[in-house]
Formats: sequence, C-alpha cells, structure tokens
Amino acid sequence: MSRLGDPDPATFTDEVRDLVAKMPPDDMLKMLSHSVGTLNLVVELAHAQLRSLRLPARSRELVALAVAVYAESAFELVKHEPMARDAGVENRVQQLVRARWINSPELSDYDHVLLRFTVEVLRSPTISDGLFDAVRDILSDREIVEVLEMIGCYWTFGRITTVLEVPLTPVPG
Repeated sequence: MSRLGDPDPATFTDEVRDLVAKMPPDDMLKMLSHSVGTLNLVVELAHAQLRSLRLPARSRELVALAVAVYAESAFELVKHEPMARDAGVENRVQQLVRARWINSPELSDYDHVLLRFTVEVLRSPTISDGLFDAVRDILSDREIVEVLEMIGCYWTFGRITTVLEVPLTPVPG
C-alpha cells in the first residue's frame, strides 16, 4: 500500500479526469495524479521518452534500466525489463546492469560508455572530460541531451515509487 492514499477525483480538472480515464489502471498514475497541475505534462514527457527521441530504443531502455537499478526502484525495473528485452537488450546485459557490473568486459564498448555515463550522472553533478569525450564518440549532441533528460525523468519516477512506496503492478500487455 502506498504512503499516500488515492487522489480525490473531485480535485481533478476535466483534462486530468479525461487522461486518467484513457489510461490503464496503474498505481504510479494514481500517485502522479495527486499533482493535477503537472500530471498531463509528466505523462506527455514519459510518452516523449518512449516515442520522440532520436536515441535508439535499445539505448533508451538501457538507460531506464540503469536508473531503475541505481535508484533502487523495483517498480521501474519490473516495468522496463520486458521493454528492454523487446528493444534488444540481451538478458545477459540486463543481468549485468542489475548486478551493477557496468565495467564488465562482457559489455560492448557502446554499452559500457552509455552505462558509465548514466551512472556517473546519477552519482555526481559533473563528469570527467575523458568520460564526456567517450560519450561524444558514441552519441550526437542531441542524444547526449536526451540521455540526460531520460536520467532525470526516470530518477523522478524511481523516487516517487520508492519514497511513496508505490506497490508493483502487473505490466500491461
């Protein structure tokens, strides 16, 4: 059970009420619905993370998995594991991410750099010039910004699930 109860639908704007009615039932959506002034924007941002980035789907899901692991959000990890598999993140790579073995020689050079970048951004407000140069070798300027946005978005979702103790819900589909 979440630390917060269900939001009061009487506080919903028509726009929020319509959005909630269109989406499958989800405990994360319930928690986000407490913030009626930002719910639509947050949902739009989440959809954009999945549909509007240049960053390839496999890379996006690798970032989402890493953030879920390092934010210790079982909720986000469970949601993104099947999405990562569908996007081509191999089971062994998922295992390495879950175990926090981001320096494993089993990882491709690309995955290693992307994961190191993601984890360092989570740990520190700055990164070394060497790591930034390595990231620039594999990502465009746009993709670098997209990864940073993803990290922020999924870190926020992760903290909502951990701080508010959002229960795991079945993954739709």
